[in-house]
Amino acid sequence: MKTSFTSVSRRKFLAGTSGLAIGTMLGSSATRAMAAVLDDPQATQLASAQWKDKAPFDLSKSPYAKLKPVPVSAVVIQEGFWSKRRATNINSSIPSMHVELIQHGRMDNFLRLEGKSDAPQRGPVYSDSDMYKWIEAVGFVLQSGDQPKLREIAHTDIKEIVAAQEPSGYLNTYFVQANAKDRMQWQIQTTGHELYCLGHMLQGAIAYYRATGDPTLLEAGMRMVDNFLLPNYGPGKNQKPIVAGHPEIEMSLIELYRTTGNQKYLDLAGYILQGDTREPLTPRQITYMYCGIPFTSRTRLEGHAVRAMYACCGATDYYLETGDPAYLKTLEALSVDLVEHQLYVNGGVGARSEGEAFGDAYELPNARAYGESCAAIGNMMWNARMLAGTGKAIHADVIERALYNGINSGMSLDGTTYCYRNPLAYDPVADAGDRHTPSGKIRNPWYDTTCCPPNLERTFASLPAYFFSTAPDGIYVHLYDNSELRWKLDSGNAISITQTTRYPWEGNVAMRVSPAHPEEFTLHTRIPAWSRHTTVKVNGKPTGTPAAGEYLALRRTWAANDQVEIAFDMTTQVVHANPAVADDTGRITLQRGPIIFCMEQLDQAEQAPERFPFMTAKLAAETTSKYEPNLLDGVVSLEHPGTIEESSSASALYSTGPVKRTTSNTSFKLIPYYAWANRAPSSMQVWIPYVES
Repeated sequence: MKTSFTSVSRRKFLAGTSGLAIGTMLGSSATRAMAAVLDDPQATQLASAQWKDKAPFDLSKSPYAKLKPVPVSAVVIQEGFWSKRRATNINSSIPSMHVELIQHGRMDNFLRLEGKSDAPQRGPVYSDSDMYKWIEAVGFVLQSGDQPKLREIAHTDIKEIVAAQEPSGYLNTYFVQANAKDRMQWQIQTTGHELYCLGHMLQGAIAYYRATGDPTLLEAGMRMVDNFLLPNYGPGKNQKPIVAGHPEIEMSLIELYRTTGNQKYLDLAGYILQGDTREPLTPRQITYMYCGIPFTSRTRLEGHAVRAMYACCGATDYYLETGDPAYLKTLEALSVDLVEHQLYVNGGVGARSEGEAFGDAYELPNARAYGESCAAIGNMMWNARMLAGTGKAIHADVIERALYNGINSGMSLDGTTYCYRNPLAYDPVADAGDRHTPSGKIRNPWYDTTCCPPNLERTFASLPAYFFSTAPDGIYVHLYDNSELRWKLDSGNAISITQTTRYPWEGNVAMRVSPAHPEEFTLHTRIPAWSRHTTVKVNGKPTGTPAAGEYLALRRTWAANDQVEIAFDMTTQVVHANPAVADDTGRITLQRGPIIFCMEQLDQAEQAPERFPFMTAKLAAETTSKYEPNLLDGVVSLEHPGTIEESSSASALYSTGPVKRTTSNTSFKLIPYYAWANRAPSSMQVWIPYVES
């Protein structure tokens, strides 16, 4: 039977899979020996020199990337908005999550296979991936600077993980012993997450290798691909077919290709993205898994939201390496579907609890919103790749919306508890029965499906790499915060760009641009879509015509200490949803800069809790804002006039006569959405009913 795999010929694919290339891919034995001496930081630094200047997704040699992201190490985020979150991530989140992982048996699963633990297998089928994402988070942290304790813990974990690998190269703690018979069986692939775990192992291994030069985990991942996967699975007539089940393996294989230069990994990713028709899948499986058929046949976002976002990431990576126009056409159509039909105002995606899935167009419920943290992260990862492929500012706008709101909300301010789902309305009493809100608490330190916490940790750890990109004509500035870029132009000329700002609370950004030698190039500065009126000055003189939702191209001969001053419009904006979004009919939300605001009941001190649902905003009223340094680690809060309207005939469910209502004036307070649920349990809503006057 023919397969549907056409992007790479069978002969080319099979030729590329023969033999191992670990030695040549990772350098000489001397280099690897140095990398193994992890206790010697100088040796580690020497070993990683060839890789430490690579971005989280390395597009430095990708022929179809218009923009090239910079490494994590190229940007220092200085004291300001994101420095708090990143410090909490290093000092609280990552260490406390490791304690949780150990207590819940994630490392015992590996140790049991080495005879070092008699604990039974614990956790779901995908539990191995939790350790790999945690290691990836540590890898990105170490790319910003050494953290000896974290490095030592990760090094110990990696040694124990690799010790559990079988001679065949197979490494998965679930499909062993009695479950070994199920390895990579076709229907098991759809739900077993074997390739998902392998993908996260490769990504964690690459991040850690680029930080420390230690290839131990990377070589283990390559052994599983080279010795177990490639000889037995693929399009050949003597090979068994592959379905990703939960997309993740595609982008990790392509990153492995970028790391090693070995075409066989890119080809394998292309085969998986194309799908294999030798084994049937049901329409429901194809929708839910978002894989199993040619990616280029997709016309809309549907099914499991995280799977869809990860599939889009892998497909965009494939386009960036191959330039296949069918992929770009599909990706751009899916991007339009996202922003026009499926994107929550907080940057989250995934409307339905059932299947953790996308809904129909405009199906964006508030209280029932799923908005899994991993899905918002996948949305950011995909749009970062689309930004690199197209250079379009809309993708940076989506990144910012998701990052400041739907991702940032996923981790508590103290870094020890997490939201699995991120709804836009919440009642702790009504929500108490949900499997992700035990006892009415939406933030918890642990979930048995604990994909979101280490995913958030790796995102905050890798954040510096999202601020800037290079291009053949200069530099792109995507995000704003106190920071310093130290990198180089495509010409090789070293450059420093320092940002000074109180963004996102204030709209003024000062940038000092200092190339090592004067050079003509273009500084592309993003003008966010929410900034209606923006002014830009270069060395004190107004310049350009800033357009909201575009990059302003500032081309000139830049010299040391040139100054760029940007003033964004921080007027609080009233946001209306498309009339087709049923849940938001007759409601508004408020946005100031990139921040979406919400109303928590506990901030409405003058109103009894039972009156909270009846609070209504006066549409034409003026909103006031103030910075409160002692509230929620320092936030801008909003005050908005409104009314409370209550019926005097509460005993009647329905009435045929006029209902007497009483209306009283009030005002209500709003806080940034990302900071909700950090105090006592409280009702919350993003979309607020309004009256015209």
